[in-house]
Amino acid sequence: MSLVPSVDLSDFLSDDPKRKQKFIDEIGKAFEEIGFVALGGHFLSDKLVDSLYAEIKDFFDLPADVKDGYQIEGIGGQRGYTSFGKEHAKGRKEGDLKEFWHFGQYVEDNDELEKEYPANVMVKELPEFNKVGKETYKMLEKTARYVLRALALHLNLDEFYFDNYIKNGNSILRPIHYPPITSEPKNAVRAAAHGDINLITLLMGAHGKGLQVQNHEGEWVDAIARPDQLMINVGDMLSRLTNNKLLSTIHQVVNPPKELWGTSRYSVPFFMHPVSEMPLNCLENCIDEEHPKLYTDITAGEFLHERLIELGLIKK
Repeated sequence: MSLVPSVDLSDFLSDDPKRKQKFIDEIGKAFEEIGFVALGGHFLSDKLVDSLYAEIKDFFDLPADVKDGYQIEGIGGQRGYTSFGKEHAKGRKEGDLKEFWHFGQYVEDNDELEKEYPANVMVKELPEFNKVGKETYKMLEKTARYVLRALALHLNLDEFYFDNYIKNGNSILRPIHYPPITSEPKNAVRAAAHGDINLITLLMGAHGKGLQVQNHEGEWVDAIARPDQLMINVGDMLSRLTNNKLLSTIHQVVNPPKELWGTSRYSVPFFMHPVSEMPLNCLENCIDEEHPKLYTDITAGEFLHERLIELGLIKK
């Protein structure tokens, strides 16, 4: 049983001020108390979701040498393919039991940023793969924009506070494949306990057991969404910006029971990042005598670089 609260984005998008405020209050409370929420009413159609899963399954079924050809050296795994076991959680040496792909930003009207971001990698074996990935990216980015508008209002900021920071932001769409487990893992799980780096994460594929969230009492709680919902959580950047008013919650993907070791798991998180120059300085209205400033000033780009080193994706 999931104890993660559910909300519906259609309340925020409605013309009814009471419904809009209801959504703001519900998601604000959830993000202050557990840092996770299951969200319906998003912009992903069933058809698009089905198409994406078909494409990513076809990609991960490609021969290993073909997939390895899409690993791009020198960019910290920001685009293309990352092979099995290469990424690990902060503070751990064991690689997670997963392989994944990265779609990145499709920059509009900004030549400088277009040069700064690595180009998306085209998969020649699958003619629809990149098209479906781009459409999914855009719909999740649109959903995230409205979620952040609601959170801005919850924080007593201008509704559009985040808009310019997330336009052309360094966001990532990451289709993940957790392959069948063939032998007893040594201290490794599908995704070790971690917090996300970014502002917010929108997760497709949290419809069965596996994803767990750590509550304030230190207990692990199953986080399960309905098939029509996304699981959304606070990332470390937003936690830092709000001086921990909105909590970045530790979560993990545990290995299945032994009888299910022969099955794959697929999930698709969208990591909403701002542009690198966004200041993550603690908001003044989140600091008072009871809540002193917890973090030093830093930009989103500096913070991301530090964390990629900790994750083993780039070298010092």
